[in-house]
Amino acid sequence: MIRICVIGDIGSGKTHISKLLAGTKYPLFNADYEVGKIYASSRQVFAKLKKAIPKFIKSFPTQKQELTEAILNNKNNLRKIINIIHPEVRKKMNLFLAKNKKKKILVLDIPLLLENKLNVPEDVIIFVSAKQKLIQKNLQKRFGYNKKTVDLLKKIQLDVESKKLAADIIIENDFKLKQTRLRVKQILDNIVI
Repeated sequence: MIRICVIGDIGSGKTHISKLLAGTKYPLFNADYEVGKIYASSRQVFAKLKKAIPKFIKSFPTQKQELTEAILNNKNNLRKIINIIHPEVRKKMNLFLAKNKKKKILVLDIPLLLENKLNVPEDVIIFVSAKQKLIQKNLQKRFGYNKKTVDLLKKIQLDVESKKLAADIIIENDFKLKQTRLRVKQILDNIVI
């Protein structure tokens, strides 16, 4: 099994590149998507969050806006949220890996892959690089975008240069679909023998 791990700066297009890599052929694990599912369905996580930051967590399902307010109110709340949600995401990832262990290729879109030491030496790590101007434009399109929250999230991540150094492949994302598809195809052609 080949694990293709996609990393990069916030807003660089990691999820888009991951989806192109997976296509309809390879299983994809998207950590951010799993986080959303956990917030929407896990009463256990809701109870832990309510206990950790009671002033902000009002009702089930857990609302992203409430979490954002908690983080903006006190940056230490980010660490509390991470300590609750990351073990749950890790469980989901382990289930995904076990379920798909016989697949030829798996694509992992995990923003904190390196920070949480979730990678293994055999992984093919792809760093998605993009110009800062394009990243900002992409982030501003997101629903509920908040620059202060993004800045706090960046502080818990490795810097871009460290991620680049850890990568086996760097893909330049110019947010133009045709060229990005071509780059992804070239990468897959080199990986899949």
